[in-house]
Amino acid sequence: MASSPSLVSIEKSALPLALFGGPPAVTLPAADLFTWPIITQEDEDAVLDCLRRREMSGTAITMEFEKDFATWMGIKHALGFNNGTASLLAAFFGVGIGAADEIICTPITIFSSALPAYSLGATVVFADIDPVTLCIDPADIERHISPRTKAIVVVHYLGHPADMNGILAVARRHGLKVIEDVSHAQGALYEGRKVGSFGDVACYSLMTAKSIALGEAGMLTTNDREIYERALAFGHYERYAAAIQTPYLRPWAGLPLGGVKNRMHQMSSAVGRVQLRHYDERAAEIRRAMNHFWDLLEGTPGLRAHRVDESTGSTMGGWYGAHGLYRTEELGGLSVTRFCEAVRAEGVGDANPGCNKPLHAHPVFNDVDIYGQGKPTRVAHSERDLRQPVGSLPVAEGIGRKVYFIPWFKHYRPEMIAEYAEAFRKVALHSSALLADDPGDPPDLGGWGFFKPIR
Repeated sequence: MASSPSLVSIEKSALPLALFGGPPAVTLPAADLFTWPIITQEDEDAVLDCLRRREMSGTAITMEFEKDFATWMGIKHALGFNNGTASLLAAFFGVGIGAADEIICTPITIFSSALPAYSLGATVVFADIDPVTLCIDPADIERHISPRTKAIVVVHYLGHPADMNGILAVARRHGLKVIEDVSHAQGALYEGRKVGSFGDVACYSLMTAKSIALGEAGMLTTNDREIYERALAFGHYERYAAAIQTPYLRPWAGLPLGGVKNRMHQMSSAVGRVQLRHYDERAAEIRRAMNHFWDLLEGTPGLRAHRVDESTGSTMGGWYGAHGLYRTEELGGLSVTRFCEAVRAEGVGDANPGCNKPLHAHPVFNDVDIYGQGKPTRVAHSERDLRQPVGSLPVAEGIGRKVYFIPWFKHYRPEMIAEYAEAFRKVALHSSALLADDPGDPPDLGGWGFFKPIR
């Protein structure tokens, strides 16, 4: 008689670690378990149709995609961009951010969530993060607000919805705009409502690695007509014309106010329309697979899931850049670096420690004079030195030692997923064997983005 799954797990966990010569936990071929995006004949036909119609430039297909996206989000306006960073810059301009203004943002994110403020003469102040959600901590936002603060940038980091109730309460008390960066969390729910529908404006990266993947593209959504029209006027010159309803924008129509051209490539738009039609179904399978992985690891010492409690009506959005939370104190003080080394030896190739490095520690946010203004760009228009030294945001600065990458499953393949879960469990249960040769963690972990360095 075949062993039950629990007995199989116990038997494998009793074997020596692969790092010390034991058999690896992962033995089954991955097949299509991690293949993304899913490209079908429908996607190929959409691209070929765009090519054959010679409509790679222009906006006709993009405008159809915008309608689809707005309907899917339940939002009045959607505007396509050539990438998510461009959509964030347009959102900053859309809410009126300009010279000497300040935004408040999480430091644990990619540069795009904050750095576009420099292009408008504005700057950024970072607030610390919540160690469980890994998103901006509403309790730390208020102390960073000044008379020059105009907006809070909320990143739903790694697909986990931020605490929108807490954030919106702070924003309302101080009359601040809320910009949602949904690049990691397309389709996520917060208490039954899609993230991206809470703030004044939301932005989405739709590049190939994201959960809605269409090449290189971005999207902006808002219910505010003025914000939409300002974003359009900033870099969509051919659409900045007679349809503008905002009175003060009408006389300036015809040229982009930002001096840039931000429209989405129409082959990306064509792929986007197809990908969006299938996204909810595919995202549901990703959630099923990822939740199965974490269910198998429930109760494992040292390991905690970075996921929401779905009984609250919240869900993870696509699980982009999926991570786990690490509790070194439950594993005898074993470093996450040594833990991940052992997990990789078990056959989990991308089990690496860390996440995004805290942005406030990078020279660009401290001493770089980007535009030749004779002083660091961060404070070029400021009346005070708002730079934040190491030690000022302790949770963000230490989070790299408390998180690690996990596999991002795209399909529900329970037997395969069980092997990957077993790799993590096996190492956790053998943590004492790893302590003797543990070099500890380096001073910082992670990177400024999730891309792999060019060698």
